[in-house]
Amino acid sequence: MGMSRRFVVTVAATALAGAAGVGVAQASTTAHTSAAAGVKVSSCRPANHTAKITPDASSAGHRHYRVTLTAAPGTESCKLAGSPSGVRFLNHGSLDGVTAKAYGKQTSAVTLSPGHPVHFDIQVPSATAGAKANEVTFTLKTPGGGTIPGESSAEGSLSVDAGTQIGAMQAGA
Repeated sequence: MGMSRRFVVTVAATALAGAAGVGVAQASTTAHTSAAAGVKVSSCRPANHTAKITPDASSAGHRHYRVTLTAAPGTESCKLAGSPSGVRFLNHGSLDGVTAKAYGKQTSAVTLSPGHPVHFDIQVPSATAGAKANEVTFTLKTPGGGTIPGESSAEGSLSVDAGTQIGAMQAGA
């Protein structure tokens, strides 16, 4: 009888573990299916766009770099406004220590969506060579002054220095 009892307990434990595993599998399949079934996520969330830094045309006394944000396919359009906040410049993971200020009209809204990129300008005084950077991290802002949760990042070569300014969001690449 002792063997039968152990056998019954083992079978019951195995059945419960299997049922729990099926429940987890069903839950994750359901979540994945609902995302694939048309529930769109915002293009403005850091995981749902890419950002790239490229050199732009210089102006009197300044170097310019363009940071272009491109929405992932299938994401929902969203509105952005003003200059990104919390901007940090990094060179191979190390902070450059340069603090940037916002410039430009901070209230104009632009729409980021698949096929409709947006960009902002990084303006750097050209009096010195500046500190090298290969990554910029930042927080996007919404019309009305709110922020998008999470930190976005862009990669590309640039140099920054004291007096660096960050322009407001603009439509287009």
